Amino acid sequence: MSALEFHYRDGGIYFPRLRLWFDPHRAKDELAFVSHAHSDHTARHREVILTEPTAHLMRARLGGKRVEHLLRFGEPRVFQRDGVEFQLTLLPAGHILGSAMALLECGGESLLYTGDFKLRAGLAAEVCEPRHADVLIMETTFGQPRYQFPDASEVMRDVVRFCRETIESDATALLHCYSLGKTQEVLRGLAGAGLPIALHEAAFAMTKIYEHFGHRFPAHETLAEGHGRGWVVVCPPGAARPASVQLGPSRSAVITGWALDASCKYQHRCDAAFPLSDHADFPDLIEFVRRVQPRRVHTLHGFAADFAGTLRREGFEAWALSEDEQLELGLKLTG
Repeated sequence: MSALEFHYRDGGIYFPRLRLWFDPHRAKDELAFVSHAHSDHTARHREVILTEPTAHLMRARLGGKRVEHLLRFGEPRVFQRDGVEFQLTLLPAGHILGSAMALLECGGESLLYTGDFKLRAGLAAEVCEPRHADVLIMETTFGQPRYQFPDASEVMRDVVRFCRETIESDATALLHCYSLGKTQEVLRGLAGAGLPIALHEAAFAMTKIYEHFGHRFPAHETLAEGHGRGWVVVCPPGAARPASVQLGPSRSAVITGWALDASCKYQHRCDAAFPLSDHADFPDLIEFVRRVQPRRVHTLHGFAADFAGTLRREGFEAWALSEDEQLELGLKLTG
């Protein structure tokens, strides 16, 4: 049995011989790699491997204490479990601050796990750095050809125009975007626009951690009484605001990669939708696989089966990981 044989379980990847998890959705007593601090990738694990920014964000969001193995990007670290030694190297994933891919090496075999990633350079995350591996386990949220994002700077120009036109009409420009990652990308994109900006308290707290790690943003305040007409208000989709805050007349926009779907703004009940994402689009998913040049690919999330089929037509051995938690898939290296 290969030391890198894995199971897909609890939304994550489990290596039984190493007693090691990658991004499980449920809390584990065994060692767990946490790729980034979004809530669907974190849990109250006992012992974790992660970057320092992810540790700070995870503490702020989850609280509690855990054994933390903090790895710098590109720093190989050797671990041993039940007499089996393996090496783990974290690589920038380009998704949000501190997001990491895991390069796992053991017994002459290698496996790269992406977690959520973005190949395009962003304004508020490290630049993605893929490396070759024998086996690739990759996120495929936007794994259909119709998902091709426009240039981010053009999208932000449209967002700024939306905000200015809204403020000129004596209304509040309400931007819906996630508090961790998307808010900070949008803030950086608003720099130089000269717009007054107020952040929902959850977004403000995450932004302070970004600032701790050296990121700089245009002036902004915490959403409070007095913020409304003439302001840009950034808040998570569906978030409740303080009862004292009266925004008055407003126009709203949702900022998400799903804005490429014509139905997006209607689903979110917004006036506009702007396609800005912290995930790879379809062309970047293809490019990522070409850079890694794996012998086998396993796809996860989004259009995993469709994208695996695309890769097979490109000449790669590729299979979608089943949602069946009992499915076991081994690492088989073939010529």
